[in-house]
Amino acid sequence: MQVIRHFRELDVYKSVFTAGLQIFELTNSFPSDEPFSLTNQIRRSSRSVCANLAEAWRKRHSVTAFVSKLSDAEAEAAENQVHLEMAHRLGYVSEENFPSIDDAYEKICGQIVRMIDQPEKWLIRRKVN
Repeated sequence: MQVIRHFRELDVYKSVFTAGLQIFELTNSFPSDEPFSLTNQIRRSSRSVCANLAEAWRKRHSVTAFVSKLSDAEAEAAENQVHLEMAHRLGYVSEENFPSIDDAYEKICGQIVRMIDQPEKWLIRRKVN
């Protein structure tokens, strides 16, 4: 088993970061009258998933704090799915692009849930003298 020393090494973080970059690219083509509502919201929530994973990683000393931040990350990922579906239904995200990015977020949610279900695998173990 590979030792993970930084949140950027987590597979889920890599997936979220890649999806966030895709979101940014997709939203560049949204209508110009949309920048302060859906465009802003979807960009913020995609960045928030990354940020919450980073925060969770730093809170591995406590099961409660770790799981709480992971839950926030999962909620933001699900929020992104809603924003993506709305953008898709409004015609801002194509039929070609929507399924793959929605599926990516579904997998991300699954990865986060697995971490929530087994927090002991990720916690910092303090040596007792």
